[in-house]
Amino acid sequence: MGLPLTIPIRGALRCTDESSVVKRSIVINGHKTSVSLEDAFWTELKTIARAQHVTLSELVTKIDGRREQNNLSSAIRLFVLHHFSNEDKRMDVATGHLSKVGAERTPASKP
Repeated sequence: MGLPLTIPIRGALRCTDESSVVKRSIVINGHKTSVSLEDAFWTELKTIARAQHVTLSELVTKIDGRREQNNLSSAIRLFVLHHFSNEDKRMDVATGHLSKVGAERTPASKP
């Protein structure tokens, strides 16, 4: 049994009961390779690929070309984490901006 794993999923944290690592095959630059990832990371990687209108292989090829880690699976996990971390920051900035705009448009209350 694996350890509990907390993973950011679309701006929220989801805790899985167990980190089920699954080995999956994927083609990178025309070469078949395998990566070992937890289901949550694999699912979110596919979500990111769809959002970016690229295939899963194209996205993983891009990650592979830019990675600083020796391990592709680790690079993919970090990519997913950074993606959602940056999404949260964008949401925080947008929410802060909207709050400020709303405050500017709200008439001051009379004493």
